[in-house]
Amino acid sequence: MPASVKSSGRRFSKTDRGLRAFPFQIPEIWVRFLLALLGLGLAFAAALFSTVTRESGNVWATFILGSMALLLAVFVGLTTVPYLARRVAVARLRDAFEYDVTRAGIIYVVAVVVIGIAALNTGNNLLYIILAAMLAAILCSGVASAFVLRGLELDVRVPEHVFAGRPAMARILLRNSRRWVPVFSVNVVSVRKSAVRKKWRWVPTTFSFPARRTPEKQWFHLPDRQLRLVALEPPRSDIFQGPVYFPYLAPRGEQAAEVKLCFERRGLHQQESFGLATRFPFAFLVKTRRVALTRQIIVYPSVEPTDEFFEVLPLINGEIESSAQGRGASLYRIREYTSEDSARHVDWKATAKSGSLKVREFTREDQRKLRIVFDNPPTGAITEEKYENAVGLAASLAWHFAGEDAQVSFASQDFNNRDVHRYLSHLAVIRPSGPASVIESLPISDEYNIVITARQRGTVPTLLWACSYFLFVG
Repeated sequence: MPASVKSSGRRFSKTDRGLRAFPFQIPEIWVRFLLALLGLGLAFAAALFSTVTRESGNVWATFILGSMALLLAVFVGLTTVPYLARRVAVARLRDAFEYDVTRAGIIYVVAVVVIGIAALNTGNNLLYIILAAMLAAILCSGVASAFVLRGLELDVRVPEHVFAGRPAMARILLRNSRRWVPVFSVNVVSVRKSAVRKKWRWVPTTFSFPARRTPEKQWFHLPDRQLRLVALEPPRSDIFQGPVYFPYLAPRGEQAAEVKLCFERRGLHQQESFGLATRFPFAFLVKTRRVALTRQIIVYPSVEPTDEFFEVLPLINGEIESSAQGRGASLYRIREYTSEDSARHVDWKATAKSGSLKVREFTREDQRKLRIVFDNPPTGAITEEKYENAVGLAASLAWHFAGEDAQVSFASQDFNNRDVHRYLSHLAVIRPSGPASVIESLPISDEYNIVITARQRGTVPTLLWACSYFLFVG
Protein backbone atom coordinates (compact mmCIF):
# COMPACT_ATOMS: atom_id res chain seq x y z
CA MET A 1 0.00 0.00 0.00
CA PRO A 2 1.51 3.35 -0.94
CA ALA A 3 2.54 5.75 1.83
CA SER A 4 0.54 8.63 0.35
CA VAL A 5 -2.35 9.16 -2.10
CA LYS A 6 -3.43 12.06 -4.27
CA SER A 7 -6.83 13.63 -3.86
CA SER A 8 -8.04 16.84 -5.51
CA GLY A 9 -4.51 17.92 -6.35
CA ARG A 10 -3.37 17.76 -2.69
CA ARG A 11 -1.05 15.20 -1.16
CA PHE A 12 -2.00 13.59 2.16
CA SER A 13 0.08 11.20 4.22
CA LYS A 14 -1.25 8.37 6.39
CA THR A 15 -0.85 10.54 9.46
CA ASP A 16 -2.92 13.32 7.89
CA ARG A 17 -5.71 10.92 6.93
CA GLY A 18 -5.76 9.55 10.46
CA LEU A 19 -5.99 12.99 12.01
CA ARG A 20 -8.87 13.95 9.72
CA ALA A 21 -11.04 11.45 11.60
CA PHE A 22 -10.92 13.74 14.68
CA PRO A 23 -12.72 17.08 14.57
CA PHE A 24 -10.12 18.78 16.78
CA GLN A 25 -6.78 18.26 18.50
CA ILE A 26 -6.15 18.65 22.25
CA PRO A 27 -3.11 20.83 22.97
CA GLU A 28 -0.30 19.20 24.88
CA ILE A 29 -0.57 21.63 27.78
CA TRP A 30 -4.20 20.57 28.40
CA VAL A 31 -3.26 16.90 28.15
CA ARG A 32 -0.60 17.36 30.79
CA PHE A 33 -2.97 19.39 32.95
CA LEU A 34 -5.69 16.73 32.79
CA LEU A 35 -3.19 13.96 33.52
CA ALA A 36 -1.95 15.96 36.50
CA LEU A 37 -5.51 16.26 37.80
CA LEU A 38 -6.03 12.54 37.31
CA GLY A 39 -2.80 11.70 39.12
CA LEU A 40 -3.58 14.02 42.01
CA GLY A 41 -7.08 12.60 42.22
CA LEU A 42 -5.73 9.07 42.44
CA ALA A 43 -3.20 10.20 45.06
CA PHE A 44 -5.99 11.82 47.10
CA ALA A 45 -8.11 8.68 46.86
CA ALA A 46 -5.18 6.49 47.94
CA ALA A 47 -4.48 8.78 50.89
CA LEU A 48 -8.18 8.73 51.86
CA PHE A 49 -8.37 4.92 51.75
CA SER A 50 -5.09 4.65 53.69
CA THR A 51 -6.79 6.59 56.50
CA VAL A 52 -9.71 4.16 56.44
CA THR A 53 -7.43 1.11 56.53
CA ARG A 54 -5.41 2.62 59.36
CA GLU A 55 -8.55 2.99 61.48
CA SER A 56 -9.48 -0.62 60.71
CA GLY A 57 -6.03 -1.82 61.80
CA ASN A 58 -4.73 -3.09 58.43
CA VAL A 59 -1.07 -2.01 58.57
CA TRP A 60 0.06 -3.39 55.20
CA ALA A 61 -2.82 -1.83 53.27
CA THR A 62 -2.17 1.48 55.00
CA PHE A 63 1.54 1.32 54.04
CA ILE A 64 0.85 0.42 50.40
CA LEU A 65 -1.88 3.03 49.87
CA GLY A 66 0.14 5.75 51.61
CA SER A 67 3.21 4.95 49.50
CA MET A 68 1.12 5.02 46.31
CA ALA A 69 -0.30 8.42 47.23
CA LEU A 70 3.15 9.82 47.93
CA LEU A 71 4.67 8.41 44.73
CA LEU A 72 1.83 9.71 42.56
CA ALA A 73 2.12 13.19 44.06
CA VAL A 74 5.90 13.24 43.56
CA PHE A 75 5.58 11.99 39.97
CA VAL A 76 3.04 14.70 39.10
CA GLY A 77 5.19 17.33 40.78
CA LEU A 78 8.33 16.36 38.86
CA THR A 79 6.79 15.89 35.40
CA THR A 80 3.89 18.30 35.12
CA VAL A 81 4.45 21.23 37.46
CA PRO A 82 7.78 22.41 35.89
CA TYR A 83 6.30 22.09 32.41
CA LEU A 84 3.30 24.23 33.33
CA ALA A 85 5.39 26.74 35.28
CA ARG A 86 7.56 27.51 32.25
CA ARG A 87 4.49 28.59 30.30
CA VAL A 88 3.04 31.15 32.63
CA ALA A 89 3.83 34.84 32.39
CA VAL A 90 5.51 34.87 35.80
CA ALA A 91 8.23 32.57 34.42
CA ARG A 92 9.52 35.39 32.21
CA LEU A 93 10.07 37.55 35.27
CA ARG A 94 11.94 34.75 37.04
CA ASP A 95 14.06 33.94 33.99
CA ALA A 96 15.32 37.54 33.92
CA PHE A 97 17.31 36.94 37.12
CA GLU A 98 19.92 34.49 38.29
CA TYR A 99 20.38 33.59 41.93
CA ASP A 100 23.45 32.49 43.86
CA VAL A 101 23.17 31.74 47.56
CA THR A 102 25.97 33.25 49.63
CA ARG A 103 27.58 31.72 52.70
CA ALA A 104 25.74 34.19 54.91
CA GLY A 105 22.49 33.17 53.24
CA ILE A 106 23.11 29.48 53.93
CA ILE A 107 23.81 30.18 57.59
CA TYR A 108 20.70 32.35 57.80
CA VAL A 109 18.47 29.67 56.24
CA VAL A 110 19.84 27.04 58.66
CA ALA A 111 19.03 29.38 61.55
CA VAL A 112 15.50 29.85 60.20
CA VAL A 113 14.99 26.08 59.96
CA VAL A 114 16.28 25.54 63.52
CA ILE A 115 14.03 28.26 64.95
CA GLY A 116 11.07 26.92 62.96
CA ILE A 117 11.55 23.39 64.35
CA ALA A 118 11.90 24.79 67.86
CA ALA A 119 8.71 26.84 67.43
CA LEU A 120 6.75 23.80 66.21
CA ASN A 121 7.97 21.61 69.04
CA THR A 122 7.49 24.11 71.88
CA GLY A 123 4.56 26.19 70.62
CA ASN A 124 6.26 29.33 71.98
CA ASN A 125 4.69 32.47 70.51
CA LEU A 126 7.95 34.43 70.79
CA LEU A 127 9.69 31.89 68.55
CA TYR A 128 6.87 32.19 66.02
CA ILE A 129 7.30 35.98 65.99
CA ILE A 130 11.07 35.64 65.47
CA LEU A 131 10.52 33.09 62.70
CA ALA A 132 8.03 35.37 60.95
CA ALA A 133 10.45 38.31 61.16
CA MET A 134 13.27 36.23 59.69
CA LEU A 135 11.11 34.99 56.81
CA ALA A 136 9.96 38.55 56.19
CA ALA A 137 13.59 39.65 55.96
CA ILE A 138 14.23 37.07 53.20
CA LEU A 139 11.15 38.27 51.31
CA CYS A 140 12.11 41.93 51.68
CA SER A 141 15.65 41.19 50.53
CA GLY A 142 14.42 39.56 47.32
CA VAL A 143 11.92 42.31 46.52
CA ALA A 144 14.38 45.14 47.29
CA SER A 145 17.21 43.69 45.18
CA ALA A 146 14.86 43.10 42.23
CA PHE A 147 13.53 46.64 42.57
CA VAL A 148 17.08 48.06 42.52
CA LEU A 149 18.19 46.12 39.45
CA ARG A 150 15.08 46.95 37.44
CA GLY A 151 15.80 50.68 37.41
CA LEU A 152 19.33 50.53 35.96
CA GLU A 153 20.52 51.27 32.43
CA LEU A 154 23.88 49.96 31.20
CA ASP A 155 26.13 51.05 28.36
CA VAL A 156 29.55 49.60 27.47
CA ARG A 157 31.88 51.53 25.16
CA VAL A 158 34.80 49.56 23.78
CA PRO A 159 37.91 50.98 22.06
CA GLU A 160 38.02 51.04 18.28
CA HIS A 161 41.61 49.84 17.80
CA VAL A 162 42.99 47.11 20.05
CA PHE A 163 46.32 45.30 19.59
CA ALA A 164 47.18 41.91 21.02
CA GLY A 165 49.46 42.24 24.02
CA ARG A 166 48.73 45.94 24.50
CA PRO A 167 46.34 47.15 27.23
CA ALA A 168 43.30 49.14 26.13
CA MET A 169 40.66 50.96 28.13
CA ALA A 170 36.93 50.35 27.90
CA ARG A 171 34.28 52.54 29.51
CA ILE A 172 31.24 51.32 31.45
CA LEU A 173 28.35 53.71 32.04
CA LEU A 174 25.66 52.93 34.61
CA ARG A 175 22.61 55.16 35.00
CA ASN A 176 19.87 55.19 37.63
CA SER A 177 16.63 56.03 35.82
CA ARG A 178 14.51 56.47 38.97
CA ARG A 179 13.61 59.93 40.15
CA TRP A 180 13.57 59.45 43.94
CA VAL A 181 15.21 56.10 44.82
CA PRO A 182 19.02 55.77 44.99
CA VAL A 183 20.90 52.57 44.18
CA PHE A 184 23.43 50.84 46.42
CA SER A 185 26.12 48.20 45.86
CA VAL A 186 25.85 47.11 42.21
CA ASN A 187 28.41 45.09 40.26
CA VAL A 188 28.68 44.93 36.48
CA VAL A 189 29.76 41.36 35.76
CA SER A 190 30.23 38.98 32.89
CA VAL A 191 27.29 36.60 33.05
CA ARG A 192 27.95 32.94 33.42
CA LYS A 193 28.41 31.21 30.11
CA SER A 194 25.76 28.71 29.29
CA ALA A 195 26.93 25.21 28.60
CA VAL A 196 27.91 24.49 25.02
CA ARG A 197 24.90 22.94 23.35
CA LYS A 198 25.53 19.45 22.04
CA LYS A 199 23.45 17.13 19.95
CA TRP A 200 23.70 13.51 18.89
CA ARG A 201 24.82 13.38 15.26
CA TRP A 202 25.95 10.66 12.90
CA VAL A 203 29.61 11.39 12.20
CA PRO A 204 31.41 9.78 9.22
CA THR A 205 34.25 7.53 10.34
CA THR A 206 36.25 4.59 9.02
CA PHE A 207 35.83 0.99 10.16
CA SER A 208 39.17 -0.83 10.25
CA PHE A 209 39.89 -4.47 11.06
CA PRO A 210 41.71 -5.59 13.14
CA ALA A 211 41.16 -2.44 15.19
CA ARG A 212 44.22 -2.74 17.44
CA ARG A 213 46.74 -2.94 14.63
CA THR A 214 48.47 -0.04 12.93
CA PRO A 215 46.85 1.26 9.71
CA GLU A 216 49.53 -0.41 7.57
CA LYS A 217 48.84 -3.87 9.08
CA GLN A 218 45.04 -3.74 9.03
CA TRP A 219 43.25 -5.95 6.53
CA PHE A 220 40.65 -3.56 5.19
CA HIS A 221 39.09 -0.09 5.71
CA LEU A 222 35.40 0.60 5.18
CA PRO A 223 33.47 3.89 5.43
CA ASP A 224 31.35 3.92 8.56
CA ARG A 225 29.22 6.27 10.68
CA GLN A 226 29.12 6.66 14.45
CA LEU A 227 26.63 8.40 16.72
CA ARG A 228 28.47 11.06 18.73
CA LEU A 229 27.75 14.18 20.75
CA VAL A 230 28.70 17.14 18.57
CA ALA A 231 28.88 20.76 19.75
CA LEU A 232 26.45 22.89 17.75
CA GLU A 233 28.53 26.07 18.08
CA PRO A 234 31.94 26.84 19.58
CA PRO A 235 31.99 28.88 22.78
CA ARG A 236 32.82 32.56 22.37
CA SER A 237 35.40 34.38 24.40
CA ASP A 238 34.04 37.29 26.41
CA ILE A 239 35.43 40.80 26.25
CA PHE A 240 35.98 41.19 29.98
CA GLN A 241 35.35 39.14 33.10
CA GLY A 242 34.64 41.90 35.64
CA PRO A 243 33.38 42.72 38.14
CA VAL A 244 33.16 46.53 38.15
CA TYR A 245 31.76 47.87 41.41
CA PHE A 246 29.46 50.89 41.81
CA PRO A 247 28.82 51.58 45.52
CA TYR A 248 26.18 54.29 45.10
CA LEU A 249 24.14 55.94 42.37
CA ALA A 250 22.03 58.96 43.14
CA PRO A 251 18.51 59.31 41.68
CA ARG A 252 18.77 60.23 38.02
CA GLY A 253 22.51 59.86 38.45
CA GLU A 254 25.13 58.38 36.16
CA GLN A 255 28.60 57.02 36.87
CA ALA A 256 31.39 55.79 34.62
CA ALA A 257 34.24 53.38 35.25
CA GLU A 258 37.34 52.62 33.19
CA VAL A 259 38.12 48.95 32.61
CA LYS A 260 41.53 47.72 31.47
CA LEU A 261 41.37 45.15 28.66
CA CYS A 262 44.27 43.04 27.48
CA PHE A 263 44.08 40.24 24.91
CA GLU A 264 46.90 37.79 24.38
CA ARG A 265 45.92 36.67 20.87
CA ARG A 266 44.43 38.26 17.78
CA GLY A 267 40.89 37.55 16.66
CA LEU A 268 37.26 38.53 17.09
CA HIS A 269 36.01 38.80 20.68
CA GLN A 270 32.28 39.20 21.19
CA GLN A 271 30.04 39.40 24.23
CA GLU A 272 26.28 39.24 23.79
CA SER A 273 25.14 40.04 27.33
CA PHE A 274 26.31 41.56 30.60
CA GLY A 275 25.06 41.19 34.13
CA LEU A 276 24.02 43.59 36.88
CA ALA A 277 24.54 41.87 40.26
CA THR A 278 23.83 42.99 43.80
CA ARG A 279 23.80 41.61 47.34
CA PHE A 280 21.69 44.47 48.62
CA PRO A 281 20.33 44.71 51.28
CA PHE A 282 21.26 41.69 53.47
CA ALA A 283 23.70 39.68 51.29
CA PHE A 284 21.61 36.49 51.52
CA LEU A 285 21.61 36.10 47.72
CA VAL A 286 23.64 37.42 44.81
CA LYS A 287 20.91 38.39 42.38
CA THR A 288 22.04 38.96 38.77
CA ARG A 289 19.99 40.58 36.05
CA ARG A 290 21.03 39.69 32.52
CA VAL A 291 21.26 42.67 30.14
CA ALA A 292 21.17 41.93 26.41
CA LEU A 293 23.95 44.17 25.09
CA THR A 294 26.13 42.96 22.23
CA ARG A 295 29.67 44.30 21.94
CA GLN A 296 32.52 43.03 19.80
CA ILE A 297 36.20 43.88 19.45
CA ILE A 298 38.56 42.98 16.62
CA VAL A 299 41.95 42.45 18.22
CA TYR A 300 44.74 43.28 15.79
CA PRO A 301 47.89 41.14 15.69
CA SER A 302 50.70 42.29 17.91
CA VAL A 303 52.86 45.00 16.35
CA GLU A 304 55.53 44.95 19.03
CA PRO A 305 59.00 44.67 17.42
CA THR A 306 60.40 41.15 17.65
CA ASP A 307 63.89 39.79 17.03
CA GLU A 308 62.86 38.75 13.53
CA PHE A 309 61.50 42.22 12.85
CA PHE A 310 64.79 43.88 13.88
CA GLU A 311 66.69 41.42 11.65
CA VAL A 312 64.72 42.01 8.47
CA LEU A 313 63.99 45.73 8.77
CA PRO A 314 67.56 46.95 7.94
CA LEU A 315 67.69 44.56 4.99
CA ILE A 316 64.33 45.79 3.71
CA ASN A 317 65.37 49.43 4.08
CA GLY A 318 68.58 48.71 2.22
CA GLU A 319 66.76 47.00 -0.62
CA ILE A 320 64.29 49.86 -0.88
CA GLU A 321 67.04 52.48 -0.93
CA SER A 322 69.04 50.66 -3.62
CA SER A 323 65.91 50.12 -5.66
CA ALA A 324 64.88 53.76 -5.28
CA GLN A 325 68.14 54.97 -6.78
CA GLY A 326 67.61 55.50 -10.49
CA ARG A 327 63.85 55.25 -10.31
CA GLY A 328 63.31 59.00 -10.17
CA ALA A 329 61.49 61.01 -12.81
CA SER A 330 64.27 63.41 -13.92
CA LEU A 331 68.01 63.17 -14.61
CA TYR A 332 70.24 64.77 -11.99
CA ARG A 333 73.76 64.37 -13.48
CA ILE A 334 76.17 62.05 -15.31
CA ARG A 335 79.20 61.02 -13.31
CA GLU A 336 82.05 58.50 -13.23
CA TYR A 337 81.22 54.86 -12.64
CA THR A 338 82.05 53.36 -9.23
CA SER A 339 82.09 49.76 -8.09
CA GLU A 340 78.89 50.30 -6.08
CA ASP A 341 76.84 51.35 -9.13
CA SER A 342 74.57 49.00 -11.04
CA ALA A 343 75.36 48.18 -14.65
CA ARG A 344 71.84 49.11 -15.74
CA HIS A 345 72.58 52.79 -14.93
CA VAL A 346 75.54 53.01 -17.35
CA ASP A 347 75.14 55.71 -20.00
CA TRP A 348 76.76 54.11 -23.05
CA LYS A 349 76.67 57.23 -25.22
CA ALA A 350 78.55 59.29 -22.63
CA THR A 351 80.93 56.35 -22.12
CA ALA A 352 81.71 56.17 -25.84
CA LYS A 353 82.40 59.90 -26.04
CA SER A 354 84.62 60.12 -22.97
CA GLY A 355 86.30 56.74 -23.22
CA SER A 356 85.48 55.88 -19.56
CA LEU A 357 82.40 54.41 -17.91
CA LYS A 358 79.76 56.97 -17.09
CA VAL A 359 76.52 56.42 -15.13
CA ARG A 360 73.31 58.38 -14.96
CA GLU A 361 72.15 59.63 -11.57
CA PHE A 362 68.51 60.58 -11.16
CA THR A 363 66.76 62.69 -8.61
CA ARG A 364 65.28 60.69 -5.77
CA GLU A 365 61.52 60.61 -5.35
CA ASP A 366 60.14 62.40 -2.31
CA GLN A 367 58.06 59.45 -1.10
CA ARG A 368 58.65 55.73 -1.26
CA LYS A 369 55.90 53.56 -2.72
CA LEU A 370 55.58 50.24 -0.98
CA ARG A 371 53.20 47.32 -1.20
CA ILE A 372 53.15 44.77 1.61
CA VAL A 373 51.87 41.42 0.37
CA PHE A 374 50.83 38.58 2.68
CA ASP A 375 50.65 35.40 0.64
CA ASN A 376 48.24 33.38 2.79
CA PRO A 377 49.46 29.75 2.73
CA PRO A 378 47.11 26.78 2.35
CA THR A 379 45.97 24.76 5.33
CA GLY A 380 48.72 22.56 6.73
CA ALA A 381 51.54 24.17 4.73
CA ILE A 382 53.29 25.47 7.88
CA THR A 383 52.84 24.98 11.60
CA GLU A 384 50.48 27.16 13.60
CA GLU A 385 53.38 28.84 15.41
CA LYS A 386 55.09 29.81 12.14
CA TYR A 387 51.78 31.02 10.74
CA GLU A 388 51.15 33.29 13.72
CA ASN A 389 54.72 34.61 13.46
CA ALA A 390 54.16 35.40 9.78
CA VAL A 391 50.91 37.23 10.51
CA GLY A 392 52.60 39.19 13.31
CA LEU A 393 55.52 40.11 11.04
CA ALA A 394 53.15 41.35 8.33
CA ALA A 395 51.26 43.46 10.89
CA SER A 396 54.49 44.89 12.36
CA LEU A 397 55.84 45.89 8.95
CA ALA A 398 52.51 47.43 7.96
CA TRP A 399 52.29 49.46 11.17
CA HIS A 400 55.95 50.57 10.87
CA PHE A 401 55.86 51.77 7.27
CA ALA A 402 52.39 53.34 7.68
CA GLY A 403 54.00 55.75 10.14
CA GLU A 404 56.92 56.52 7.83
CA ASP A 405 57.11 58.93 4.92
CA ALA A 406 55.87 56.36 2.42
CA GLN A 407 52.86 55.53 0.29
CA VAL A 408 51.92 52.06 1.47
CA SER A 409 49.35 49.68 0.06
CA PHE A 410 48.45 46.18 1.22
CA ALA A 411 47.47 43.02 -0.59
CA SER A 412 46.42 39.47 0.19
CA GLN A 413 44.20 36.80 -1.35
CA ASP A 414 40.98 38.62 -0.43
CA PHE A 415 42.29 42.09 0.29
CA ASN A 416 43.65 45.06 -1.66
CA ASN A 417 43.49 48.43 0.08
CA ARG A 418 45.63 51.30 1.40
CA ASP A 419 44.00 51.65 4.83
CA VAL A 420 46.31 50.19 7.48
CA HIS A 421 43.50 49.64 9.99
CA ARG A 422 41.47 47.67 7.48
CA TYR A 423 44.56 45.60 6.72
CA LEU A 424 45.12 44.92 10.42
CA SER A 425 41.46 43.95 10.78
CA HIS A 426 41.94 41.55 7.88
CA LEU A 427 45.01 40.03 9.52
CA ALA A 428 43.18 39.78 12.86
CA VAL A 429 40.72 37.17 11.60
CA ILE A 430 42.71 35.60 8.77
CA ARG A 431 43.02 31.81 8.59
CA PRO A 432 44.96 29.54 6.21
CA SER A 433 43.20 29.49 2.84
CA GLY A 434 43.14 27.32 -0.26
CA PRO A 435 46.02 26.49 -2.59
CA ALA A 436 45.65 29.68 -4.69
CA SER A 437 48.53 32.14 -4.34
CA VAL A 438 48.31 35.92 -4.54
CA ILE A 439 51.75 36.35 -6.13
CA GLU A 440 50.68 35.44 -9.68
CA SER A 441 47.68 37.76 -9.50
CA LEU A 442 49.55 40.86 -8.30
CA PRO A 443 48.75 43.81 -10.56
CA ILE A 444 51.70 45.51 -12.21
CA SER A 445 52.68 48.79 -10.54
CA ASP A 446 55.73 50.92 -9.78
CA GLU A 447 55.57 50.01 -6.07
CA TYR A 448 58.28 48.11 -4.26
CA ASN A 449 56.85 44.81 -2.98
CA ILE A 450 57.55 43.26 0.41
CA VAL A 451 56.22 39.71 0.06
CA ILE A 452 55.69 37.41 3.04
CA THR A 453 55.15 33.90 1.75
CA ALA A 454 55.50 30.24 2.72
CA ARG A 455 56.19 29.11 -0.85
CA GLN A 456 59.47 27.56 -1.89
CA ARG A 457 62.06 29.86 -3.39
CA GLY A 458 62.11 28.00 -6.70
CA THR A 459 58.37 28.47 -7.26
CA VAL A 460 58.44 32.27 -7.14
CA PRO A 461 58.39 33.96 -10.59
CA THR A 462 61.81 35.44 -11.33
CA LEU A 463 60.29 38.62 -12.77
CA LEU A 464 59.25 39.67 -9.29
CA TRP A 465 62.73 39.47 -7.80
CA ALA A 466 63.92 42.75 -9.34
CA CYS A 467 61.40 44.92 -7.48
CA SER A 468 60.54 42.79 -4.44
CA TYR A 469 61.93 41.60 -1.18
CA PHE A 470 60.79 38.13 -0.15
CA LEU A 471 60.43 36.86 3.39
CA PHE A 472 60.14 33.07 3.34
CA VAL A 473 58.43 31.83 6.49
CA GLY A 474 58.09 28.15 5.60
